[in-house]
Amino acid sequence: MSTQTIQAAPERDPVMGLAGEGLFGRDIVVFSNDWDGDPLSKTHIMRNLARDNRILWVNSIGNRAPRANAHDFRRAWRKLSLFATGVRQVEPNISVISPLALPFYGSKAVRAANRTLLREQIRRAMRQLGFSRPLSWSFLPASAPVSGTLGEELVIYHCVDEFSAFADTNRKHISELELQLLHKADLVITSAEPLRSSKARINPHTVLVRHGVDFRHFVQACDPMIEVPEDLARLPRPVIGFFGLLAEWVDQGAFEACARAHPEGSVVLLGKVAPDVNVARLKTLPNIHLLGRKKYEDLPRYSRGFDVAIMPFKLNELTLSANPLKVREYLAAGLPCVASDLPEVRKIGLCKIARSPEDFVRKVDECLRELPGCRRDRAQKMYSESWDFRVQEIRAHVGRALQRRRDAGQGG
Repeated sequence: MSTQTIQAAPERDPVMGLAGEGLFGRDIVVFSNDWDGDPLSKTHIMRNLARDNRILWVNSIGNRAPRANAHDFRRAWRKLSLFATGVRQVEPNISVISPLALPFYGSKAVRAANRTLLREQIRRAMRQLGFSRPLSWSFLPASAPVSGTLGEELVIYHCVDEFSAFADTNRKHISELELQLLHKADLVITSAEPLRSSKARINPHTVLVRHGVDFRHFVQACDPMIEVPEDLARLPRPVIGFFGLLAEWVDQGAFEACARAHPEGSVVLLGKVAPDVNVARLKTLPNIHLLGRKKYEDLPRYSRGFDVAIMPFKLNELTLSANPLKVREYLAAGLPCVASDLPEVRKIGLCKIARSPEDFVRKVDECLRELPGCRRDRAQKMYSESWDFRVQEIRAHVGRALQRRRDAGQGG
């Protein structure tokens, strides 16, 4: 492993201590998606916590076995390359490792080997960083064999999806791993009410903290001086826009319907196309523009060029338990938003709800007749939904969990 200077976490406040914030001057081991991907809820939360804690971010150890295709080969090669770099500091107080694991998840012997392999890699990184008595914070069930074996003071499972409902996972195996993690966890944090209800049946220390939004970033779209990128600015209006992963749970029929209803305008899709998704039909319509993945820092500029934002999701077990981050980002950019009828979208209360491709057309037309484009007064309604507010909720829950552990120890 490479050696480097690691910024030390601040000392604990002698007055507030753990009873106050619970998350101050701590060492946190995070199991999550790969750090270098698009910023997700996990990234925003940990960047916020890194202001006064140290983070060791463990890149994804996978929910499925790799397939024999170019995408998975490239991903495996990249993971090998990152593993060779050892511990790397990516931001102040945030270090990342990319551990190696054997990919044959169906074998009990391989699972046992992976547990030992992963634990030793993480412990070695912890020693290098001087971590002790960390909090382990799992966003992925795949961490279950290792969580609770690192000398943790607290084990947290932060559930933001119904992982067993993903199409490309081994449903039985992931369910077993999640059950292990739910039994180990001192605290379970969920991002949507259906998830809270489901996980609370197994772990009574389950709480709900809905997603926040990077308000200061996306509200920039309301600045009339912000420049719309050329590849969007040259397209005919109105612009009906979407950004995010074009995954199998996205209802492409809504894009088609909006494009056919507005041949004079443009339907703009920003984001990667998932390897197993076919967008051939979309490409046959001349006013649907797949502009590819854009940098996170450029999304406010692209949002400025939208008249209406849409989020068409198919309704299934996965999406009905989801809390789509992109809806909050659209709203923080001041855009009118039309979205599928998901429980957590209804909870926000600021979107028009559509139940079919034809309904998306009707609701988009309503937005175009009313107040299209980015408006500051609309964005301001999302101010109290920022990640700063959400992380304060998380801090309070973690503080209570730590207190519960201390009380239990004294009682014993």
